[in-house]
Amino acid sequence: MTRTPRLVRLSTTMIALAAGTFAAASAAGPHFYSDDPLMREPETQDARAAQPSDVGLMYDLGYQLFVTAGSKPKPVPAGNVNTIDEVPDSSWFTNRILPGPLSPASLARGPNAGEPPDPERWVVVRPKTAGYSPGFTARDANGETWFLTFDAPDNPEGGSAAIAIANKIFWALGYNQIDTYITRVDPAHLTIDPDATMRRPNGKKTRMTRDDLNAVLERSARSADGTYRAAAGRMLSGKVLGPFRYDGTRPDDPNDIVPHEDRRELRALRVFGAWTNLTDLKAGNTLDALVESDGRSIVRHYLQDVGSTFGIGANGPHDWNEGFEYFYEGDTTLRRLASFGFALRPWQTADYTIYPAVGRFESDAFDPETWRPHAPTPAYMRMQPDDAFWAARRLAAFDDDAIRTVVHEGKFSDAAAEQHLAAVLIARRDKILRAYLPAVNPLVNARLSDEGRLTFDNAAVMANVASPPVRYRVRWFQFDNDSGARKPLGETYDAPEALAGPPRIPSASGTIIEADVTADDRSPEAWQRPVRFYFRRGAGGWTLVGLEREEQGGPQTSATHEQR
Repeated sequence: MTRTPRLVRLSTTMIALAAGTFAAASAAGPHFYSDDPLMREPETQDARAAQPSDVGLMYDLGYQLFVTAGSKPKPVPAGNVNTIDEVPDSSWFTNRILPGPLSPASLARGPNAGEPPDPERWVVVRPKTAGYSPGFTARDANGETWFLTFDAPDNPEGGSAAIAIANKIFWALGYNQIDTYITRVDPAHLTIDPDATMRRPNGKKTRMTRDDLNAVLERSARSADGTYRAAAGRMLSGKVLGPFRYDGTRPDDPNDIVPHEDRRELRALRVFGAWTNLTDLKAGNTLDALVESDGRSIVRHYLQDVGSTFGIGANGPHDWNEGFEYFYEGDTTLRRLASFGFALRPWQTADYTIYPAVGRFESDAFDPETWRPHAPTPAYMRMQPDDAFWAARRLAAFDDDAIRTVVHEGKFSDAAAEQHLAAVLIARRDKILRAYLPAVNPLVNARLSDEGRLTFDNAAVMANVASPPVRYRVRWFQFDNDSGARKPLGETYDAPEALAGPPRIPSASGTIIEADVTADDRSPEAWQRPVRFYFRRGAGGWTLVGLEREEQGGPQTSATHEQR
């Protein structure tokens, strides 16, 4: 048997159920392996057998509103983190803004790797079949296929700007996004492919006509020069498989072994969605594609549509209660009826500064911990404090200049609208950092010098949302990697600037040292619960191989998997 690199919290039961190709090794296996921490999620199996599938919109919405919303999931740790409590790169997610930082040029470019569309000629090949915003699919003058989405008539620039900005934000945060540009469509340069058809109300398909195109353009914002501004998304390469679910796994993808509700990057959308007001969290706004990678087929997972963000939706401004309530909340409706409408919710007293290109987007009434999308996904409901902390660290890396750089890519004609959107994003980010960074022991980026001096960063202090403790206590152990036994090496009490090691620190190659760090009793209660750092001695010195927070239920033992 050849050991396959594994993620720290993939249980052997999960592997056996989801993949059927793994078995547990001996219970006496080591706590850390030579390849820890994994920086890339193993995706070694060929997924070419994966077939297109769909998730019904009404089923998805109904299940979330009437089943998921009322559920009380048990606090289960994220299932796809490595031994240092980070999400490795995968076909789902790529670490970008952390360890970052990203350059202004990278932020402005986002996922766009190719040339923008050539608008000198557009040939419509099919109508838009999903979503409510006006649009269609067309080939440009270079023969490339693009999905075009237009702005609502009363909100020129709004929808296209939201799509372009959110596309770059979510790419920087780590999610797969399609190439997206803002472009122009001149009706004089617009023709219809002879094979383009539309399904009529009677169910029959007939050829698209100019009247069909005019019906789309009549629902779109027209510029003074007669052209239409649009967000253009490049057609994906590979085989399109349809949306992914926010729970369970994809049964025809042998690499998909972590239930989606336990993937930290999907749980984190509760934080990122609150920041950007991405209210339309649903399977229909996601996309799986079968692509070639290193000589085999893998399924790549996209957040395909993140345009219903900030204050704009498909047909104009968000409704007043979007971001504050689910589509349906029985208890809220009853309270309103019982109080004859006087049981006010925060959205009913929110003060909006409205720009047509931004819509209803504010920060004063915004509360990151009570923010709500249209309907909750199972991953949204499963988010734990350490998941929220992980997400908040990435928002902390989005400094003011980075936010302004990305917002500028919305290409607003009104500078005040651009400044307003950036200001609201900055204020909402700061609220999120205050809510989530101090809520766990926020120590990160631990280093151990050859002399045994421990240094680390306090993410909450670095983000200016908490004051540093007066001192830390460090309990030192020599950790037996095979048995898990811990041999005490002493304790040190130091100010944050001078964390001395134990008097005599073992230094033989392969030695693992554990440092349990807590803050003084005048610090937040969460900081008085330990973060456990594990360092392994190698030829180049000490390397961090493990990080465990007590909030996750105590020390986590690495599962050991063998591939048959």
